[in-house]
Amino acid sequence: MSKSKNLDDVTIEEIIDHAHEYIDDEEQLSVIKRAYLFAKEKHQGQFRKSGEAYIYHPMNVALILTTIYADFETIAAGLLHDVLEDCDCSAEEMEKKFGSTITKLVQGVTKLSKIHFSTENEYLIDYYKKIIVGMSEDVRVIIVKLADRLHNMRTLWAIPEDRQKVKAKESLEILAPIADHLGIHKIKSELEDLALRYLKPDVFYDIAEKLNKTKIERDSYVLDMEREVSTLLNEHHIPHEIKGRAKCIYSIYNKLNKGKKFNEIYDLLALRVIVNTEQECYLALGLIHSKFRPLPKRFKDYIAMPKPNMYQSLHTTVFGIGGDLFEIQIRTHEMDEVAENGIAAHWSYKENKGSDTAADLQNTTEQKLQFFKSIIDLSHENINSEEFVNSVKDEVLNNNIYCYTPKGDVIELPKGATPIDFAYRIHTKVGETTVGAIVNNNIVPLDYELHDNDIVKINTNKNSTPSKEWINFVKSTQVRNKIKSYFTKSDRENYIERGKYNLEKELRKRKLSISEFTSAENIKKICDAERCEDLEDIYLSIGNGKLPVNSVINIIDKPAENISVPKTIKVSNKNKDADIIVSGIDKVKVNLANCCNPVYGDPIVGYITKGNGITVHLLHCHNLSMLENRTIEVKWNSNINKRYLTILLVYTNDNENHMLDLMQLISMMNVSVDGIKTVNRDSNNFVYEVNCYVTGKAQLDKLMLNINKADYVDRVEREMR
Repeated sequence: MSKSKNLDDVTIEEIIDHAHEYIDDEEQLSVIKRAYLFAKEKHQGQFRKSGEAYIYHPMNVALILTTIYADFETIAAGLLHDVLEDCDCSAEEMEKKFGSTITKLVQGVTKLSKIHFSTENEYLIDYYKKIIVGMSEDVRVIIVKLADRLHNMRTLWAIPEDRQKVKAKESLEILAPIADHLGIHKIKSELEDLALRYLKPDVFYDIAEKLNKTKIERDSYVLDMEREVSTLLNEHHIPHEIKGRAKCIYSIYNKLNKGKKFNEIYDLLALRVIVNTEQECYLALGLIHSKFRPLPKRFKDYIAMPKPNMYQSLHTTVFGIGGDLFEIQIRTHEMDEVAENGIAAHWSYKENKGSDTAADLQNTTEQKLQFFKSIIDLSHENINSEEFVNSVKDEVLNNNIYCYTPKGDVIELPKGATPIDFAYRIHTKVGETTVGAIVNNNIVPLDYELHDNDIVKINTNKNSTPSKEWINFVKSTQVRNKIKSYFTKSDRENYIERGKYNLEKELRKRKLSISEFTSAENIKKICDAERCEDLEDIYLSIGNGKLPVNSVINIIDKPAENISVPKTIKVSNKNKDADIIVSGIDKVKVNLANCCNPVYGDPIVGYITKGNGITVHLLHCHNLSMLENRTIEVKWNSNINKRYLTILLVYTNDNENHMLDLMQLISMMNVSVDGIKTVNRDSNNFVYEVNCYVTGKAQLDKLMLNINKADYVDRVEREMR
């Protein structure tokens, strides 16, 4: 964390040497060398704010990646990660030289880098979404991003103080927790310490000073304890290595912040015992406990029950020499590498052992990466932005608990989860057929709150179905939506019947032939207009209330008269605080219609409802044609400054996922995104529904124009329901 180290000291030879420790393939090493030469050429003449030639930044990023055993493609992407953004280089040129995999990794990092992150409350929602969408494409994108941020944090002194605090806050609140979930302890702990140094320098240096003052005494205690433990293991012929543990200042700060005193923090005196085999871990533990009394309730077995990020170790706290408490971790060499370096180390061990097929490796990785699976599942759920972010924070980034099946399989759940959450996490079918639960050999109700280390047995009945009551108490948003989806599917036939009945009833009321109306030609027109698949889908949309029956009929049999505003009242307005000015009325309930979502500057008309005030529609809203003639003149209040919800449908012209591109484009125009989801996808294109807030029609028109200019966009239109 000191500026004294000359960052220019790093060389490509040093990077290659580090990589060579775990990459034997000379061709892969040559790719890293070629990536360096290409990046050096492209960054020629560029300098960083810290003063050194720009190439030393990607070189330091690559060096960090070698310390966590990243593969050659990730290291190459680290060297190239700023080339597309900052240099004269196209993706096509890069793909020609380095292939599609490395290029896609660089593009992923580039997309994340182009977004200006903010942790202010107003933009927190968009920030989380952009980070998560970016990293869910390929885990290695976020690994490069973490290494990039770590080097930037090491040189944070080079930027103004206000920017230092912004970057430090981002690193502490977003990136460090992600590094933790990926198991990359090295990056996580250094990011936390560096962030604390810039956010609370007085606290940081106070803790550092206390550590320095007690260092000689602590080192003496640790050295004596090392000798005792080493002698004990040697007497029983257990080969081993003993390390002192690095003191994470941020971890100490957290404990002090919770009311602990400096001399009450156990891991100030800490040892890490590394042995060769899993069996020797337990032998070493038994020997240590036989000589040093363990502190009750401080033992954790992460070997038998690993954390979802693959962390394995035995943890115990014992009364050591002189009665001082020592925290001791016992693990194998492989476990130690994975604990420090996370997922990348896990891959490198698998590759070096050569004992797994590619399919086995893929399966292992998929089973372990519950974090990313949770992220991806959440990003596809149909939930609003605030709910999405709260889900991510509560269910993925914070406060998880770990429960176990009777067979010992680990199930990761959000804090406060119930047996229903547990059952659905095992399998959707298990969740749907759950009839009871036994926790730690005791029968519990289905809304029982689970806790860490609970052993949960789910009782099922193949004839049983979910209860709607479950929606009220399950903790996981994903599970809640699965239950809702079940009932949506089970209600489908009822909705279809209801829709058919309502449509035919209205057709008879208008004296229209049902058979003629439902001809193949007419159904195609309706499907094209309302984006339905077939007649059954039309019935479904009418039955569940998505489509008003009259708006469907009007597509084929629209009334001849034009929509106008015939009987208007024109009286001066007195209400200066409302969005909408209603002529002649001071205080009246006014709603913007959610079928057409008018925004400031749109031509509008008011509709006098029965008992619910006035609803404001676009003047050309197609739903006005089926409303009674009770319109009133309204206009926008030019003194109001606020944002209005609008819903856009964006049709792309290819089958690539452009969700992040869209969010990036929209956020650059100072437009707040409330939600974005895929509403249709086939082999040729995507259709996205974007909910966003604009200041008015002028900003909306400009936004639609800019979206239309994107080369991947076929067209964009406002959604009218």
